[in-house]
Amino acid sequence: MSWVTALARPDIVALQVYEHAAWRPQLERLHANELPWSPTGGDPRSGINRYPEPQPRALIERLAALYGVAADSVLVGRGSDEAIDLLCRAFCRAGEDAVLVCPPTFGMYSVSARIQGAQVHTAPLAMERGFALDEAQLLARCTRTTKLVFLCSPNNPTGNLLDEQAMLRIARELAGRALVVVDEAYVEFADRPSLARRLGELPNLAVLRTLSKAYGLAGARCGALLADPQVIGLLRKIIPPYAIAKPTLDAVLSRLTPAALAAGRAQLDTLLAERTRLLQALAQLPRIVRLWPSDSNFILAEFDDAGAALERADQAGLLVRDARGYPGLGRALRITVGTAQQNSRLLEAWS
Repeated sequence: MSWVTALARPDIVALQVYEHAAWRPQLERLHANELPWSPTGGDPRSGINRYPEPQPRALIERLAALYGVAADSVLVGRGSDEAIDLLCRAFCRAGEDAVLVCPPTFGMYSVSARIQGAQVHTAPLAMERGFALDEAQLLARCTRTTKLVFLCSPNNPTGNLLDEQAMLRIARELAGRALVVVDEAYVEFADRPSLARRLGELPNLAVLRTLSKAYGLAGARCGALLADPQVIGLLRKIIPPYAIAKPTLDAVLSRLTPAALAAGRAQLDTLLAERTRLLQALAQLPRIVRLWPSDSNFILAEFDDAGAALERADQAGLLVRDARGYPGLGRALRITVGTAQQNSRLLEAWS
């Protein structure tokens, strides 16, 4: 029995996989109950009348090259959210197993776990140390039923990178006991390489990546899980057969051409410069009582009156995120770095 088989839900391991329509593009399709024409008025070359390729090979190979992993270590889905949901469903038995999260952090880890009926254990980040991991507390709170540990780095909503060596030590300590999932949705905005480079030495480490942030494809809904091929194989059993829609596939492949990637890097440089400008300017505002450093494309700030700050932003036609519902962040707002013009309008509203 492999470590994945021992860790996963037995009923998922034994699940008979749904047999989707065969993908043989060299043949004309009379096997999938599709309409043989494109919609009226549509481009007949679009292929929108046909089911897309399950786990499209061209996309898998492009993402594997982008992230520096083998193709059999990649699962693509509708953003990182789908991978989070699949992990909870594959590894957590309802009413028995648990996930561990480190608040304040991305809420979908807990939501997906609770939808699955799993328990949610917490090991809060140490606010007094810049929202650092509390490694000892985390390991102490991992019980025999803890199947997944979610770590977000850079963390949302706080914007900070988690200590890389601490994350690796946690993965080593939990080898054979739990899957450690590092969410790197914002890593392109940070000065650190991805932990995907360590997958070969730590089979129980998994990495979430997305094209929603730095690649500007939030509306396309495309993300990836990078993990041991055994984990990928298990999740392929339960992901819907046609998870990546044809328009999404076309948009993503177009965005990942060499020319588009070069243009994207220039945009990223512009955004990072705006982040620096915004941080410096926010630090001078008297209504901001605390400003947290950022390794992401957003900034967390605490205000003397967060409600009033929200209202002033709204009056300027700008929407920022109310972060006051997160533990320990009762006065905080999360500000996405926008265009230079948007950032200037926000600063003026708060001056």
